[in-house]
Amino acid sequence: MVKGTPSFGKMNKGWTHIRCPRCGRHAYNPVKGYCAACGWGRSKRIRRYSWQNKKVNKVRIR
Repeated sequence: MVKGTPSFGKMNKGWTHIRCPRCGRHAYNPVKGYCAACGWGRSKRIRRYSWQNKKVNKVRIR
């Protein structure tokens, strides 16, 4: 019985997020039932915040 480094190798068996049906990103959590990227399952509106886009002199740059 060890509880150190060998035990950490067993932590990659499952998955938390799957592909989202709405946005297509790998961010849908089937246990919680919503997408972390677009908010599908939690809101009708797309999850979007102003701090997600980098802006210089009030102009959005990519």
